[in-house]
Amino acid sequence: MAQAKDKNMNNKNNQADTGMVIGRHAAQAAINSTQPVNKVYIQEKLKSDALHDLAVSARKKGIVVSRVPKNKLDMLSDHQNHQGVIVSVAPFQYAELDDLFAKADEAGEPPFFLILDEIEDPHNLGSIIRTADAAGVHGVIIPKRRAVQLTATVTKTSTGAVEYIPVMRASNLTAVVKELKKRGVWVFGTDMAGQDYRQFDGASPTALVIGNEGKGISPLLKKNCDGMLTIPMGGHVQSLNASVAASLLMYQVYTSRGK
Repeated sequence: MAQAKDKNMNNKNNQADTGMVIGRHAAQAAINSTQPVNKVYIQEKLKSDALHDLAVSARKKGIVVSRVPKNKLDMLSDHQNHQGVIVSVAPFQYAELDDLFAKADEAGEPPFFLILDEIEDPHNLGSIIRTADAAGVHGVIIPKRRAVQLTATVTKTSTGAVEYIPVMRASNLTAVVKELKKRGVWVFGTDMAGQDYRQFDGASPTALVIGNEGKGISPLLKKNCDGMLTIPMGGHVQSLNASVAASLLMYQVYTSRGK
């Protein structure tokens, strides 16, 4: 049963690089990026200034724009809300760890990374990446297995932020944490018993570990963190959505850096 589960998860992850960017904001970000774009599909007979501007941008860059029926877009997007546009791109190029440090160096800031431990919901991943872009994160690290990858849904939910935030895939997150610590980065996880996140100072090189929606952070990964942060709650449900928890922690680092 375990082998079958792993196989199904691997098949799901293999669909990550579908090459389809869905939705207007995500499509515009893809066109504006350096990522190779194969073609832009726009729904025929749909009048929209935003779609017109998007088509103009694409043609200026020499990208083929094709007007197609709505059912074609429905099929390409697996019946998601495509907003009348889909961009076919080359498979997403994942970053290396050095790329994440390079982005921090380019910004002239102490490194600030996110480590996502087996996040399974593509909407959570997309939302986290969107907030990461706003909060000055220099890179996101995800596992290669048992976690959602960069799918079309993730790209759409991020509203194109995946084009600006380097995303690294790691075979072993614990090994990455150990390497980050060797390079002077402090690594903090989340736990019910930990330092109040509102007193946390993230001005130093920092990596935050966000755990799985149901299981939290794996024991081995938690063991290798430098410390734990907790988000005080006064309600009856003592847990937060992974993307909400990540947002609170990211903005604590953002504000502690004087931004």
